Amino acid sequence: MLGAARIAPMALVRPARHVPEAVIAAVAARDPGRAKKFAAKHGIARVHPSYDALLADPEIDAVYNPLPNSLHCEWTIRALEAGKHVLCEKPIASNAAEAERMAEVARRTGRVLVEAFHWRYHPLAARLRAIIDSGELGAIRHVEAHLCIPLLLPGDIRYRLDLAGGATMDTGCYTISIIRFLAGAEPDVVRASARLSSPGVDRAMTADFRFPTGCTGRITCSLLSPVLLRVSARVRGDRGEMAVFNPIGPQILNWITVRTAAGKRRERIAGDATYTYQLRAFVAAVRRGEPVPTGPDNAIANMRVIDAVYRAAGLQPRGAAFQDSENHENTTARKLET
Repeated sequence: MLGAARIAPMALVRPARHVPEAVIAAVAARDPGRAKKFAAKHGIARVHPSYDALLADPEIDAVYNPLPNSLHCEWTIRALEAGKHVLCEKPIASNAAEAERMAEVARRTGRVLVEAFHWRYHPLAARLRAIIDSGELGAIRHVEAHLCIPLLLPGDIRYRLDLAGGATMDTGCYTISIIRFLAGAEPDVVRASARLSSPGVDRAMTADFRFPTGCTGRITCSLLSPVLLRVSARVRGDRGEMAVFNPIGPQILNWITVRTAAGKRRERIAGDATYTYQLRAFVAAVRRGEPVPTGPDNAIANMRVIDAVYRAAGLQPRGAAFQDSENHENTTARKLET
């Protein structure tokens, strides 16, 4: 683990208890004291004094990268070049250009690179795809996804432009991933509108899309907006409609509602935590070369849409304002770790 991140217990520590092939062998953090406390609390045997020291450990096969968005590219590339496979938190990079660099290094080194869109690994996602592919809804005309949460911490890294923050990077990357998955195609951005928390940083974003098939799409995402909490998606076809509640964390609670001429039905999909399925898939990719749905190509495609949404809203893609500074990422690393 690179960093003693707040998300790590849910995203990796607890799932590893259910995946015998995965052992969390070591952690490193900017603050070694914090790393030691984290390791003691979660039963991690080894604490390295720096990220570089962890990457130099020959017993480490793979690295989990939950650092701030602005550091995903640098430290993922360093890990890949050190011979480690990488599970990188979403969004995979600050922008599509960084994602392309990461993908190229993964190809060159022959290492596995997975973006941690954990929702894609739950049986709920497969069930949504099966309903669409069955033709029950007819030709798909419109898809939409909503993820609005109340993040009432003004100093949080997700409100930091220098750390590639913003609602579209955080909750919005999920909604974009969802509509791409439901439509089964890559969209063009028609329009986008942002609400800002500070110059360049969106606290809320709404965007409209059009797919090559003629299907339309919409996302609504926020960290702070009049809609405090909304986690849902919807698909409208010419023969029916499907709504899903909580596609992001379906292990907590979920339901699918399908309405067609035949009537209305509701389904609930049981399963383990999304992160447990994701870790199993990552291990299978590393050990047996099994394919994953959130590999480098999918990650690049998602980042391209994110970049396009920012441009359509009159904002720069993340990282653009700092690309002239060669030392930006190293400076940020010294300042802050999630």
